[in-house]
Amino acid sequence: MTSFDDRQKAFETKFAHDEELRFRILARRGKLIGLWAAEKLGKDGADADAYAKSVLLSDLEIPGDDDIIAKLHGDLAPLGVGVADIKAMLAEKLAQAETQVTGEA
Repeated sequence: MTSFDDRQKAFETKFAHDEELRFRILARRGKLIGLWAAEKLGKDGADADAYAKSVLLSDLEIPGDDDIIAKLHGDLAPLGVGVADIKAMLAEKLAQAETQVTGEA
């Protein structure tokens, strides 16, 4: 029975590690997309960081990307940035975040 218990414990540990890694990657993606949008809006320095933080917090409202897309679209639509542009940038920033968090190039 200990062999089964050991396997179960290993699976639980791996699951917890993977979930923590996923959270860190999505948080980094939120910051990166927030900084991208801040640049589009002409913000820099502390204003850009504050805006990126607001984007990151908006991503915690509902599961999935709909909340972050809605915030970014609401802020960037007057600049001609569409939902498709935002989704493409989310994918790009996700890949960038995975590289930064995991250290794999």
